[in-house]
Amino acid sequence: MDDHLNEVLDAVAAGTERLTPVDAVKLLESHDLAGIGRAAHAVTMRLHPEPYRTYNIDRNINYTNVCTAVCDFCAFYRGPKHPEGYVLDRDVLFRKIEETVAIGGDQILLQGGMHPTLTLEWYEDLLRDIKTRFPEVNVHGFSPPELHHLTKVAKRPLPEILERLATAGLGSLPGGGGEILVDRVRKAMTRGKALTEDWLEVNRQWHQLGGKSTATMMFGHIETLAERVEHLERLRQLQDETSGFTAFICWSFQPDNTEMDDIPPAGSFEYLKTQAVARLYLDNFPNIQSSWVTQGREIGQLALLFGANDMGSLMLEENVVSAAGTVHHLTLEEMRSAISELGWIPRRRNVFYELLDDAPQAAMPVPPTPSHSALPILSATT
Repeated sequence: MDDHLNEVLDAVAAGTERLTPVDAVKLLESHDLAGIGRAAHAVTMRLHPEPYRTYNIDRNINYTNVCTAVCDFCAFYRGPKHPEGYVLDRDVLFRKIEETVAIGGDQILLQGGMHPTLTLEWYEDLLRDIKTRFPEVNVHGFSPPELHHLTKVAKRPLPEILERLATAGLGSLPGGGGEILVDRVRKAMTRGKALTEDWLEVNRQWHQLGGKSTATMMFGHIETLAERVEHLERLRQLQDETSGFTAFICWSFQPDNTEMDDIPPAGSFEYLKTQAVARLYLDNFPNIQSSWVTQGREIGQLALLFGANDMGSLMLEENVVSAAGTVHHLTLEEMRSAISELGWIPRRRNVFYELLDDAPQAAMPVPPTPSHSALPILSATT
């Protein structure tokens, strides 16, 4: 890495300069994973000097797989007339929530396709039914493309829809459907789905109502490195405006069983580098989540040394990524041990990053200061 980029990394790690789009692209082009990782970890330790790292317990419930959009990268959706299309019965949904609560879960991630006939009143009834039976459970629900689609079905303005859903029990918004926030990419991969400004506007309006949401990025397909950075820039700009995002999560595209299965998947080297650059770029995002669901336990754990401060969710159920052939599972103990093996205390939190467990009574460990050069060797093709 040249002297200029080393100086940039030092300044960004110290919090005295913002990473520029031009330098971010240069970092993504670089093969100095260790150097980028050290800087990202320094940022994380500056923002999170506490001796713990966090995780959540929730369940991803896909209430329907029926979707009017056609996304070449999605192996989960079914068209409106497809015989495998479904809408979950309430009893099935409630059993899934009961199972989640039984093991200490406090949240459900409720997402589906863009169903052509489900009305705003249907969503309000769904939320009220859930909150009546499970008042303690946060509904982290409905991706921005779903909500944008609902404005078309209901023929009502977005602020009204968000207010009505919040009143009915919607607690926070997931970052699904972000993919890459560049219209060239979105138009090439999908038809009939929210474009960049639509996705951002849903979050903007939700934040203006006082709501919180997460942001995501699915990379490693047809986007350029500059477009990957443009995605981060759009998120950083909106966060400067609203401060409504609680966390960022990125993962590599999983091509199996999709219309884009000829694209070789990005490996762990690219995943760790992209997450580290995201940590450096998104200086106004308080939290970065590891994506062990797509990367597996070992790389998901290593992500805690490359910019992440959170292991994400135990995720009792996941259907979208697994439909693309990627299946990784962790038990609660495996997730906690992934954190403790690195020298941190595992702590359970909610979607708002409020701690839900009692602080341990034992002496606090000293947070790790790893030498990234001593980490397992990952080639640029790994």
